[in-house]
Parts: sequence; structure tokens; C-alpha cells
Amino acid sequence: MAAPTVVFDLDGTLVDTAPDLIATLNTILAGEGLPPVAFAAARNMVGGGARAMIERGLTAEGVIPVAARTERLCGQFIEHYAAHIADHSRPFPGVEAALDALIRRGCRLAVCTNKLEWLALKLLGALGLAERFAAICGADTFGVQKPDAAILHRTVGRAGGHSDRAIMVGDSITDIAVARAAGIAVIAVDFGYSETPVAALAPDRIVSSFAHLPEVVFTLLARQKGESPQNVNPQFTLWSPHLDES
Repeated sequence: MAAPTVVFDLDGTLVDTAPDLIATLNTILAGEGLPPVAFAAARNMVGGGARAMIERGLTAEGVIPVAARTERLCGQFIEHYAAHIADHSRPFPGVEAALDALIRRGCRLAVCTNKLEWLALKLLGALGLAERFAAICGADTFGVQKPDAAILHRTVGRAGGHSDRAIMVGDSITDIAVARAAGIAVIAVDFGYSETPVAALAPDRIVSSFAHLPEVVFTLLARQKGESPQNVNPQFTLWSPHLDES
């Protein structure tokens, strides 16, 4: 039996990257003579990659994004962000302990993000998280982005795992959509950057703390094998939209 693979989104799931991404966005907008986007509004722009964030930032200021301008600003964004990638970004509480618990119990870990791969590697390296992952894959790694199922399947494969023994963990509709497209169970965290409450997006499970994640992962893995979960505290299975599975 292949070791299970747990694949994580990055922004808004593992790491609270909004402070540095929003600061970068507003620096770029300022260079165009545009006012800053409020933090609360900009927080939900995170997660789709630099280009999407710029397009949404321009639109929020009443500017129609034009391809040539967006491309130029995207280059400036990446350059500035790379220089400030971990000024204020930090792992969400409990991340390190949850990752270590999954590793101790035999899981392979991977990251599947719409960030560029080198930026994901740089961020996770700066935060001391990179070595925990068997694969860190970004929007440019395979030439496809989430929610294309291929990026998730290929991330699992690069980590040495198999999609039929994998779980996706994310915070947004993109993460849930890629998991559904790939036929992989998905756990959503409810503290990320989703504009829509994740309960409305029907993931397999929702967690509000990384302290709960390992037991929820193993509950889903046991069900994949048609087994009854062993030694799982019921309080950790917080919520499921699929009542017939509970």
C-alpha cells in the first residue's frame, strides 16, 4: 500500500502571506498613481497568482486591465515581492506541529500552489518549512494551474505518491475545484482567503485549526480504504456536508 500523500495549498492555507502580497500590490498601484486597496478587500484577492491579483487590484480601482500593462506590472510585482517575501508572512498557528504529526504517521507531504515554483520554494525556505515537503509545485512547474486536475495529479506523482491515496488541503474554491476534478478528497480550512464561506463550497471536511488536521486526514484516508477509523477522537471530525459519510 502506497504511503498517503497530503497536498497543501500555500497562500491562505499553510502561510498567511496576505501582508506581504498586499503591500506589494499597493506598491505597484502607487507606482501607477493609483490609491491603495484596503487590506480587508485585498485579502480575498490572494491565491490566484500575481497576474490575477494585479488584474483584480486594477479593477478595484476602476481601471480596465490591459494585457500589456498587466504583463509589465506583473514583472514589477514579482521582483518586489521576491525581495520582501517573508517580511511579515508567517505560517498559520499549528502548521509545523501538524506537518510533523503527519510525517510521523507515514504521510508524504507536497505543496500545489498557483505561485511560481521558485517563489514558493523561497518562501517556504525562508520560513523553515521547505524540507518537510517531498514536492513543491507551482503554476509554472507543469505548465498548468489549479483548478486543472493535471497539476494536482502530477504534484502527487512528483512526491512519490498515488492519487487514490491522496488528500488535498486548501482554503478556496480553486483548491476544492482542483480536488474534485482530480477525484481527490479535500479538506478546507476556514481561516484563509476565500470570498465565499468554505461551507458553501462543499469540501469533504472543514477544519478551523491545524491542531485538528491530522485526525481529520486519517479519518478520510481510512474511509478511502473502506475501514473504520481507529483511535480517532470524534471531536476532530468537525463538519461534513456529506451527511451520508459521517
